[in-house]
Amino acid sequence: METDSRRYSRMEEDLKPHFEAVGRAKGEYTTGAETQCDDIITVEGSKPTSFQSSRLKHCLKAPSGLVAYLITTVVIAALLFGVVWSITGKECYPGGNLFSIIILFLSAVCGGKLVGLIQLPRLPPFPPLLGMLTAGLLLRNVPYVTDVVHIEQAWSASLRNIALAIILTRAGLGLDPTALSRLKAVCLRVAVGPCTVEASTVAVMSHFLMGLPWIWAFILGFVLSAVSPAVVVPSMLLLQKDGYGVEKGIPTLLMAAGSFDDILAITGFTTCLGVAFASGSSLYNLGRGILEVGGGTIIGIIIGVFLRFFPSRDQEDVVLRRSAMLLGLAVFAVFGSRVAGFPGAGGLCTLVMAFLASLGWGTEKAPVAAVVGRFWDFFQPLLFGLIGAEITISTLNPNTVGLGLACITIGLVVRVLITLSVVLFAGFNLKEKLFIALAWVPKATVQAAIGSTALDMARVSGDEVLVKYGLDVLTVAVLAILTTAPIGALGIGLAGPKLLKRHTQSTVVNTPHTLPGTVSEGVEPSESKM
Repeated sequence: METDSRRYSRMEEDLKPHFEAVGRAKGEYTTGAETQCDDIITVEGSKPTSFQSSRLKHCLKAPSGLVAYLITTVVIAALLFGVVWSITGKECYPGGNLFSIIILFLSAVCGGKLVGLIQLPRLPPFPPLLGMLTAGLLLRNVPYVTDVVHIEQAWSASLRNIALAIILTRAGLGLDPTALSRLKAVCLRVAVGPCTVEASTVAVMSHFLMGLPWIWAFILGFVLSAVSPAVVVPSMLLLQKDGYGVEKGIPTLLMAAGSFDDILAITGFTTCLGVAFASGSSLYNLGRGILEVGGGTIIGIIIGVFLRFFPSRDQEDVVLRRSAMLLGLAVFAVFGSRVAGFPGAGGLCTLVMAFLASLGWGTEKAPVAAVVGRFWDFFQPLLFGLIGAEITISTLNPNTVGLGLACITIGLVVRVLITLSVVLFAGFNLKEKLFIALAWVPKATVQAAIGSTALDMARVSGDEVLVKYGLDVLTVAVLAILTTAPIGALGIGLAGPKLLKRHTQSTVVNTPHTLPGTVSEGVEPSESKM
């Protein structure tokens, strides 16, 4: 080995004068780091040695790191576009559905990232969904852009319904059975009281102010009555981390009650939706609504029990199989219930199915919930972008906007007052009661998920009057998101440190997060991140 090395060294020394002479004659000879490959030049007609071959391979080394990542990403994107274009043709061109969906998705993601970059000291971050919603609004209302980015109603409705199925699945998986069994009266009151009273208040106001029929007024009421865990949960976790309100379990109370508040609102919405699109007498429609609730619950129980045992635990990739079956059945329930003529049953079936399946899986539900969360991360920008793209500002009736804001405001005032009353004798002081009422204001994800459902069904029916009602419901839902989400996030962040008592880190660690009056093993938060 040493003999070969010495022979190669002598060969290089013998050839070096020749290389220098050739370089001087041509004026091309340089020295330094940039000519590290010059020594592989061979005399004409000779073969490179093994040492020179290794140096040549080093010079031709494949790129890595960021360069390789960018090249790979560009090639995959181009390949994906080529495959889709070869199948769909004009749908990939500007103005086509696929092109418009991709542009909308990318714009919504960028809008969410930009809003997420807004960081104020000691405050929770702004919800990215505001940027996603704004991106959809801009694409729909900016001149010339709307001609290039256009999504047909059938495509838009299908994507929103898939997102609805995913969010209902997350809601079912997010219900904590331990919290459900140990919930005290205060948590039930916080979940049920403000939701039902606000829904009724908004229904009455929208009936007399906006002229909506009673059933559509209650549809709007239940759309607006749901609180947004996407705003409440991150804000509560931030306050809990800093030790605010943990002694009396206020963050735990709000996070646990938020999921049940949403379930109640969605259940009321689906029931009213089934009645609104049923044909026949009022008594028949009422019975039909009850039938949809009962039928959806029973079918959800059957499917949920089935998913507890199939796929079995001994199968390979059991998490992937469970996730595929759960999401597939959820999407089928939402779409199939409409085909069967019972649109209100699909959502409730999905909720019950996911909850019972998670009960059977126990601690094994966490990987499935993570997979469902990944799907939600993809469909969330699409959902909020599509909701924003449904609103055409130039065609909005100013009366609808003004009266809608009035209904939202009156409903929120009543909600705050009812929240204060239900925690009146729960062991909280005045400041803590005010904070709980303020934290129960934000609205976002549920409104986006179900706000357009009535409009989609009205378009399918072909009744222009129902389409107008559905558009009014969607418009007010968007207004509620744009006004209450940022106000709620800022209000929680500003009021929390001032209204809640803070405890030191040692106290927080040793203090169980329990509801007032519960034992030390209190209620764990049900962190639904819808």
